[in-house]
Amino acid sequence: MIEIELDGKKVDIVEGSMIMHAAEKAGTYIPHFCYHKKLSIAASCRMCLVDVEKMPKPMPACATPVTQGMIVRTRSDKAVKAQKSVMEFLLINHPLDCPICDQGGECQLQDLAVGYGAGASRYEEEKRVVAVKDVGPLVSMQEMSRCIHCTRCVRFGQEMAGVMELGMSHRGEHAEIETFVGQTIDSELSGNMIDICPVGALTSKPFRYSARTWELSRRKSVSPHDSTGANLIVQVKNHRVMRVVPLENEAVNECWIADRDRFSYEALNSDERLTAPMLKQDGQWKTVDWQTALEFVANRLKQVSAEQGGNSIGALASPHSTLEELCLASALMRGLGSQNIDYRLRNADFTKSEGVQFLGTSIASLSTLQRVLVVGSNLRKDHPLFAQRIRQAARRGCAVNAIDSASRDWAMPVANTLLAPCATWVQGLADVAAAVALEKGVAPPSQGTATDAAKAIAKSMLGGDNKAILLGNAAAHHSKASSLLALANWLGEQTGATVGFLTEAANTVGAQLAGALPGEGGLHAAQMLAGGLKAVLLLNVEPEFDSAAGSAAAAALRQAKLVVTMSPFKANMAFSDVLLPIAPFTETSGTFINAEGRVQSFHAVVKPLGETRPGWKVLRVLATLLDVPGFDFNSSQDVLDKVCGLPPADQTHLGPALLSNATKASIDLSPAAREPVVASIYALESIVRRATSLQLTADAKAAAIQEVAA
Repeated sequence: MIEIELDGKKVDIVEGSMIMHAAEKAGTYIPHFCYHKKLSIAASCRMCLVDVEKMPKPMPACATPVTQGMIVRTRSDKAVKAQKSVMEFLLINHPLDCPICDQGGECQLQDLAVGYGAGASRYEEEKRVVAVKDVGPLVSMQEMSRCIHCTRCVRFGQEMAGVMELGMSHRGEHAEIETFVGQTIDSELSGNMIDICPVGALTSKPFRYSARTWELSRRKSVSPHDSTGANLIVQVKNHRVMRVVPLENEAVNECWIADRDRFSYEALNSDERLTAPMLKQDGQWKTVDWQTALEFVANRLKQVSAEQGGNSIGALASPHSTLEELCLASALMRGLGSQNIDYRLRNADFTKSEGVQFLGTSIASLSTLQRVLVVGSNLRKDHPLFAQRIRQAARRGCAVNAIDSASRDWAMPVANTLLAPCATWVQGLADVAAAVALEKGVAPPSQGTATDAAKAIAKSMLGGDNKAILLGNAAAHHSKASSLLALANWLGEQTGATVGFLTEAANTVGAQLAGALPGEGGLHAAQMLAGGLKAVLLLNVEPEFDSAAGSAAAAALRQAKLVVTMSPFKANMAFSDVLLPIAPFTETSGTFINAEGRVQSFHAVVKPLGETRPGWKVLRVLATLLDVPGFDFNSSQDVLDKVCGLPPADQTHLGPALLSNATKASIDLSPAAREPVVASIYALESIVRRATSLQLTADAKAAAIQEVAA
């Protein structure tokens, strides 16, 4: 540590830090544009010029290292005059379009111009104009004349997203930020460029000209789209979600969110929303009131139970549902005498787990890994924010290893890849185990061959300190998933690595803790989707898109006497008998438990649309009509306290006592009979599938082409 003097105050700061870092520690604001705490230093805007004693000229605070005894003045005449000169230079070519700019009201340039700009411009020449560019459905580059060349967007692409999609071409007044040879911006994290742009040159295309920032209410929420549990600020106008931006949480999503977290809100306002209960009568759908719909469901369930028994009834629940909905759905099935409930819609291996499958480590620790082995995951697309953290670790020297069926572009260096067909992944992992056993002189857990690729991965995983073995969505959905976990656990013990699942959905961990799994003698998801039930409750599930059964599920469900769909959307109309509109995450309170076991509760940010009701309330009333006791809850917090039995406070992290990736399964090396079913990035769940702009992206189009080809 060294000591400097900053505006008359003594500040202790780590040697090698910049003046800007010292100012941040001291709580002193230095105006800046190009500097961002998560990005490398460019020192291109010069707005942060400060007065350093014994220096003849003002120095950029972001790029000037501190030295022992340094004396810095950020508000001296010399510093302020330099900052005002830079501001005048930046405003020379900046267009006067604040009245129509989406960034107006939250623009750094606008804010700093108040304090450092002149009352009138001395510049009388024509301003530069930059040609309009179309770079895709999410990011707008319509007003690049506003750009001040801070290069934040360029550095974000290189360093965080891992893809340099933007760069600066030409020089001098002809310099401009653009994509190369007219390409589009296709990164799954591209929306963060909008947030970090300080001047409104990059704006949100879906939000463009929709509202002014001062018209919007800002409310906290949690993303329902993947297992990161990204913290969000949902911006609302007239009870309508207008925009979604990140809420900074260093332990979870830092200051970033994925594009599906940011742009999926379009589906919440789409024409496909179900706004009132509907019954199918004589093949025609009719809108009815809640009492009629719920009494119809209750009477039909009583009839099926009386005629066929309670075990002829079952529920399929999406792991994107809230913890409260999953707890009550499970309790309702048990109350009806049924053990048929499951959330594992895309799974092929239903071996009973000894523990709760979770990440095995903290999300934050992914950024500091020294070795990692990822099995069966398109990491960058399945888990964009996890990939971003591992990318940062790779930039610091982490060796990334993979076992997969194809080489994939993760936008990071991958040290070693063992390529094998999905059917032989267990053998591939057994080969790595054999190589580790050979290196350590111990007995391998199963028969394997220490191939060159296996030896390279083994050598990598035996080095370093902070290590993890991560099983991806394809590994979790693999028909030999329990064998993969058993081998991963053995490797973890031998190499000192943590072992965990990346987990697919917002509440994969929560669904396990909520008991949304078949009990003794109960049917699992594949059996229920094969036509094993007379009455089916679908909670946020569209079986054709959310399950491994695909289109075959629709044919099987048509054989049931009663199919009840609880969804925010007009879904499953071909085979359902009743549609009950339940609230999406923005219109209900609830809880998600992310991959690391972090319990995050949230509140509704807008009123339910039309006659939509929170899912937990619908299940409570349905249980009352069915005479199932123990459903007298007044709030979702009540459900959390009395049924789920978890700590009620927000941001509670569940410890090892509740979470474990333990398994006692034997290792089966025989080839798998079928390939695992994994959803593409913008087809994961019902909200994302209905977000118009996301479906226009290159990733969505590529997935559609692959689906047609298959």
